Amino acid sequence: MGTATPALRTGRRSRSPSSWRALLFATLWLPLSCAAVQQYVVEVVERKPQSRDHFVQGLEIVDGELYVSTGTYGASRLLRYDFGDGRLLERRHLHPRIFAEGLTVLGDRVYQLTWRNRLLLVYRRGDLGLARKLPLPGEGWGLTNNGEELIYSDGSEQLHFLSPSNGRRLRSVAVSENGQPLRQLNELEWIDGKVWANIWRSDRVVIIDPESGRVTGSVDLRGLLPTAERRPETDVLNGIAHNPATGGIWVTGKRWPWLYRIELRAVPPRSETTPDSR
Repeated sequence: MGTATPALRTGRRSRSPSSWRALLFATLWLPLSCAAVQQYVVEVVERKPQSRDHFVQGLEIVDGELYVSTGTYGASRLLRYDFGDGRLLERRHLHPRIFAEGLTVLGDRVYQLTWRNRLLLVYRRGDLGLARKLPLPGEGWGLTNNGEELIYSDGSEQLHFLSPSNGRRLRSVAVSENGQPLRQLNELEWIDGKVWANIWRSDRVVIIDPESGRVTGSVDLRGLLPTAERRPETDVLNGIAHNPATGGIWVTGKRWPWLYRIELRAVPPRSETTPDSR
């Protein structure tokens, strides 16, 4: 990949410090940039019912409660459930001209993205009352946090890190997979120091190193919702939630009837020495 590493010259002339630094950088950078993406399949170990009315845009589990952001104009809502028994605890309807997107809970606030309204909505966690509105520079897609900063996606290959106090953009990182930009990052979740992201219109979730932006894992979720469970209004896979209390990882989709708890199974890399079967 990239420019080939220069061949070492023979002879007595020594390299300059700068040339040695360049060679060392190339030697270290190439293996990292070309590292294989770990592939995963999943096993469903549990499921919980979900309203088919939920056009899921954001999903998060905090302190035994499930927070859900649902989208579409005229039906966007913020909902809070008891995750144990499924009881609806709080519900907030958004203005009909707002299309809600991802959400995250940080401290005593709930943050909810809007798609094209250029707004980040901030609610009081206690009663889901609207506390303030913060500006967004563009579209809002997915939202999560690392315990200190908000992290959101806008449909591009960028992840943006924001101050939760004023919404100011602190930095951005470009996401790449096998050296290529990866766009349409949708719903996000912070799990064990990595950002998990749905890829819009795919049955795939990727695992991203938040410092480098490199995709380190790809989770295949094809066939998760059986064909028999699909209806005309059933939409794409979207929604990732990590339960800190148990470590469980839950996924769902837009207007899906179930939340699924999944466990990952690593796919062994293909052996390059396997004989050709043709």
